[in-house]
Formats: sequence, C-alpha cells, structure tokens
Amino acid sequence: MHKAHRTGRCWLALSLLLLLLPVSGAGQEQLADPYRIEAAFLRNFAHYVIWPDSAFRNSEAPWCVAVLGRDPFGDVLETTFKGRTEQGRSFVIFRADKPEELPPCQIVFVAHRNATKRNAALAALKGKPVLTVGDAPGFLREGGVIRFQVSDRVRMSINLDQARAASLNIPTRMLEVASEVMENDTVHKVRER
Repeated sequence: MHKAHRTGRCWLALSLLLLLLPVSGAGQEQLADPYRIEAAFLRNFAHYVIWPDSAFRNSEAPWCVAVLGRDPFGDVLETTFKGRTEQGRSFVIFRADKPEELPPCQIVFVAHRNATKRNAALAALKGKPVLTVGDAPGFLREGGVIRFQVSDRVRMSINLDQARAASLNIPTRMLEVASEVMENDTVHKVRER
C-alpha cells in the first residue's frame, strides 16, 4: 500500500474515532460548546466527502461553508477554518437567513430552529451538490444529509439517500462510525451508544 494512501487512511480513522469518544472529564468545556466540535467536523468533511466537479466554479474556487439561519457558532467557524486549505482550496465562511441569499456552497449548516424554515431551506437545497448538516432531531427525515448529536458523546447520523441525490459520495469509513444511516427511507442503527 502506498505510504501517502496509508497515512490518509490512518488520519480518517483517527478523525472519525473522535465520534466514538465520550465528551467528559477534561473535555467538559467542549460539552459546554458543542459547536466547536461540530465546526471541526465540518472542516474534516471537506477532506473525506467527495463532491462532483460541478460543485465548484473552477479548479481554484474556494470551499464555501455557510450557516443558514441564526448562527450558533459565533467566531468558532472563522477560528476553525482560518489559514486552512483542503485539496488546494481555501475556505470562505458565509451566513444567510434564506437559501436564495447563499452563493454556491459545498457545505451548509442548517441552523433554523423553526421546522417550517428548516424544511423550506432543505427543499431549496435538495438535489444540489451541497452537504447539508444540522443538529435538529428530525433532520434526516426532513432531508438533511448529516445530523450531529453532541451530548456525552459525539454522534453522527447520515442520510445516504439525500447524499446520493446531491451527487455526494460518503466514504464507507464514515458510514461505519455513524450511529444511524438512512437508506431507502429506512433508518438503520449502525452503532448503539
């Protein structure tokens, strides 16, 4: 196995292992700020999820990471993405209240607490090469791609149907560490935590 490929696989395993670790003890400050953890995972998704070429304006276009709705992150996103690049692309952060205010983005955290607004946002983004991420309880059923739950542990659930509809390729390793995977409109428990 090629050394760079082996190293990449090790980093993937290590990064995704964080999903399985408890957020307790010395990490209590992280528990108080689950958005710091979520921001780190948003950055890692740019490394592991595969987007179609059409998701970018050109080969130099930056990653656009957006928050749709009331921003729960504060300056955490800027801190997390500052000076980072992935696949030769830098990151820009964008915030909007409505989907029509968004530029073309690759990752959108849907922060709307109101289910009607959240559903409207997800409907507007459906079928576009956009990784939609959120933490609302019904996020997968509403049409989101990845749902976070940060409590005593970090849990990630994945809607494989929506990922495919958005032409996104979710690596098997991410599916293996997910708590739930939705496929063919059925939620399968992958890990009991």
